[in-house]
Amino acid sequence: MKVIVLGAGIVGVTSAYQLAKSGHEVTVVDRQKGPALETSFANAGEVSFGYCSPWAAPGIPAKAMKWLFMKHAPLILRPKLDMAMLAWMARMLSNCTSERYAINKSRMLQLADYSRIALAELRTETGIAYDERMQGTLQLFRTQQQLDASAKDVKALAADGIPYEVLDRDGCIRVEPALKHVRDKIVGGLLTPKDETGDCFKFTNALAAKAEALGVRFAYGTTIRALDVEAGRVRGVITARHRDGDRDPDREREQMSADAVVVALGSYSPLLLKPFGIRLPVYPVKGYSLTIPITDASRAPESTVMDETYKIAITRLGDRIRVGGMAEISGYTNDLGLARRSTLEHSVTDLFPGGDVSKASFWSGLRPMTPDGTPVIGPTKIKGLFLNTGHGTLGWTMSTGSARLIGDLVSGAKPEIDARDLAVSRYG
Repeated sequence: MKVIVLGAGIVGVTSAYQLAKSGHEVTVVDRQKGPALETSFANAGEVSFGYCSPWAAPGIPAKAMKWLFMKHAPLILRPKLDMAMLAWMARMLSNCTSERYAINKSRMLQLADYSRIALAELRTETGIAYDERMQGTLQLFRTQQQLDASAKDVKALAADGIPYEVLDRDGCIRVEPALKHVRDKIVGGLLTPKDETGDCFKFTNALAAKAEALGVRFAYGTTIRALDVEAGRVRGVITARHRDGDRDPDREREQMSADAVVVALGSYSPLLLKPFGIRLPVYPVKGYSLTIPITDASRAPESTVMDETYKIAITRLGDRIRVGGMAEISGYTNDLGLARRSTLEHSVTDLFPGGDVSKASFWSGLRPMTPDGTPVIGPTKIKGLFLNTGHGTLGWTMSTGSARLIGDLVSGAKPEIDARDLAVSRYG
């Protein structure tokens, strides 16, 4: 079949690669000049198969009220008269129950573990290198209350057979020796040893090259104007090419035909689907990151340390440290606030003092969040139209498993894991 994949981020590129392996003729369309230049560009670097939880959890509404008044808040809310924002927030709050949390986390863990296996096989198959490390994630607790509250995550990990280890202060230092310099600031941690780290941008670009070798065509610098739908079936997409120096997208309109279309546009997916009556509850939640050169390896993390207090991940990527986190609900804005940089700098210098944050590069990206935390993968009411989006902060983590699922679903094959609860139909 001829398949068009919309989006050249980590999810779109892994989908294209898998579809090409399945024998399809694949074209990837993206408005940027290359792969992974938006949300996949400078994410936190975590591949978090074990540290994988929905944001909607019991107690989050009360915590959110507290966070709004913190100087270094993990959550920033800029309310506006945006019905999509308000509806998404209402749905997220409805998922903040113990029952919904258990269901959503189980779905996420199943997909994440499937992705762990798929990524390992892909790495062996392709030989791709991307500053990868396989040393786990350490969720770091500064207070006893945080350590006690981790019991619900431990219960979910145990139920799904995901390896974990609850650590005291000395155990944390054993895993991350540089924490010995700040031992009095921590009380314990939760280690998920199967987690990995790596540079998502490097990985996506390397895999795009492998996909091209399989025959995948990449149409960069191309605006996606609309889906081409007739009689309840997708026929392709309507696009517009950019010439150098010409930003008028109406100059070179083109109708690209296909037997199937996979929407992997992250936060922008709902905007494309809305005219066709597909209400996809995905909303952009902005995250920020710093990338800092390592000047003293003895004071740098070995893998990923998740600072539970500020919800910030501090990750080793080769000769750099990636510091990423925060959740800003402000719509489709991509400005760089200095207050957000201050929070990232505070977390990393507090736990790993000695680095030169003045040399850091500062970035932000829009994460496509669903209200229940689980991505949307599967068919729609339009024949031939499939979704692979809404991965939130876990696109890098879930990309390879999601790609296998979408490859099977487009091909009409039975997926290796149950994907019925991942489709958009779960929202009614």
